[in-house]
Amino acid sequence: MDPIAILKEFYRPGSRLFEMLLAHSRRVAAKALQVADRISGNGLDRGFIEEASLLHDVGIFLTDTPSLNCLGQHPYVCHGVLGRALLEEKGFPRHGLVCERHVGVGITAGEIRSLGLPLPERDMVPVTLEEEIICYADKYFSKSVGAVDREKSVEAVAANLARYGREKAERFLAWVKRFERPVINGRTP
Repeated sequence: MDPIAILKEFYRPGSRLFEMLLAHSRRVAAKALQVADRISGNGLDRGFIEEASLLHDVGIFLTDTPSLNCLGQHPYVCHGVLGRALLEEKGFPRHGLVCERHVGVGITAGEIRSLGLPLPERDMVPVTLEEEIICYADKYFSKSVGAVDREKSVEAVAANLARYGREKAERFLAWVKRFERPVINGRTP
């Protein structure tokens, strides 16, 4: 699989949207691979982590998000399920699940129902360790113009997530503890 070739099927190479998405996705992939390298003994699929990191936001072009040069018809919160559909159609369902499950720190069926989100009513939270790592890495990088190359601080990420509920920030902070300390054969030294 060639994730960049897949992106080029949906985005015009050289366009501002393509370049922004590629820069963001490469930063996410690099951070996710750094995390994976710190965790040994877990049988992580590094190739999958890199591919899925590069494709996790493939659905943004279908959203109505002018600030990102996305002129689609759907709310931004839908970009994960839209990306999943795109990748499933191409024969990459595992990568598609990353698209769907990386939004925020995951969205539950209960949250979709109670908040009236325009999403299918099902749990969309990271399940595998690879999904958690990609979701975690994504939180550090914005797609906003001028901010793609800056890594956010843990405090800034947690504060942003707390706007959606204390449990969102707590899930992220649990990942910080888990992923930022080296783990060797399942143990922290």
